[in-house]
Amino acid sequence: MKRTFRLAVGIAAVGALALTGCAAEAPTDPATPGGETPTENVTITYTNFISNGGNEENLQVIVDAFEDENPGITVDVTTLPYGDYGTALQTDLAAGTVSDVFDIEYANYRAYQESGVLAPLEVSNPGAYRPSLLEAYSTDGQSYALPSSFSTVVMFYNADLFDEAGLDYPTSDWTWADEQAAGEAIGALGDDIWGSHQPVSFFEYYKVLEQNGESFLNDDNTAVAFNTPGGIEAAEWLTGKSGTLMPTIEAGQGTPDFDTNLFLEGRLGMLHTGIWMFGAFADAPFAWDIAVEPGNTQQASAVFSNAVGVSASSANIEAATAWAEFLTSSQTMVDIRLDSGWELPPIADDAQLDVYLTKDNPANRQAVFDSLDAVALPPVVASGQQEMQDIIGEELVEAQAGRKSVADALASAEERINAAIGG
Repeated sequence: MKRTFRLAVGIAAVGALALTGCAAEAPTDPATPGGETPTENVTITYTNFISNGGNEENLQVIVDAFEDENPGITVDVTTLPYGDYGTALQTDLAAGTVSDVFDIEYANYRAYQESGVLAPLEVSNPGAYRPSLLEAYSTDGQSYALPSSFSTVVMFYNADLFDEAGLDYPTSDWTWADEQAAGEAIGALGDDIWGSHQPVSFFEYYKVLEQNGESFLNDDNTAVAFNTPGGIEAAEWLTGKSGTLMPTIEAGQGTPDFDTNLFLEGRLGMLHTGIWMFGAFADAPFAWDIAVEPGNTQQASAVFSNAVGVSASSANIEAATAWAEFLTSSQTMVDIRLDSGWELPPIADDAQLDVYLTKDNPANRQAVFDSLDAVALPPVVASGQQEMQDIIGEELVEAQAGRKSVADALASAEERINAAIGG
């Protein structure tokens, strides 16, 4: 997800994404609810963003396995870049041309469910799914989408730069102060070396708010709650890295792949990003590892989840549901995701995840699961979600660039967002 849920960027049970696992029956390769495989020759359409950017072949392996087990069904796949997907989906929904099965994000589930575009699903094997994830895409006990993956954000670090600076490696109990000190020491290694990079965005700000004991929204999600001394401190921490621990906007910070390239070039000590980057960094010419992100008053890590829904207007809901279940709970999917590092499968059987911990690069994969001990969920509103995200990003960048004080930026964001969401 990259931006998967940034994802992905993206409700019904907000607390459910604490992601606690439990023993359950192993994933199966389901056919359709009730265990009957559809025999009619049908083609179902599936539009996705989850495979874009390197996992298209992995998705095709899952499609091929499904079609082998369900010879009466063909899956016609359309893959779009994440940046284009939301607009395309809205256009298709408005025109009545939406695919039988399509990707959704956690942050958008509530709006889609309430609008009636998602078919209620009869899940043949609900025990295969991590309960918290299944519940997150349910309303009043009814599943309207199925979780397809989850991922966390961690702190990647260049172990060689830490060694050169004479620093101990990050641990799970690090604080912002520890990151600041290490970043300054690494930055002192050279003019072209930077200590730590963290994007200035909605998705980082709601997380650092939680790390400082604050919240983005009030208790009933009707107005913002970040314009407080603690919220200002969190914004200062995030925007203050510009020109100190990381390059400025003028130097390219914030442009696509800037942080990734800086890390791969060996010029960045720490990078806050998601576990979906494991593959991209696999061949980096230096030693690297990961740790749970530092907090201030408490730890808080971002967790993202994607899901698939079946269109309520589909003419083949039975076959579409069969594909949705196979894509999200089959053994084929589990094997593909764990082997490729393509985010984590949403399964309940933690024993199947053991192989994930034995893989190298990074060595400390346990940090992925340790980060689930304290989760920061994306703030979600009934309407104006995208406006809310865009506004806080715009205002924080104004503060980062020095065109506004942090206090003024948050005051402006408060007024604009409350107007957009009806608060």
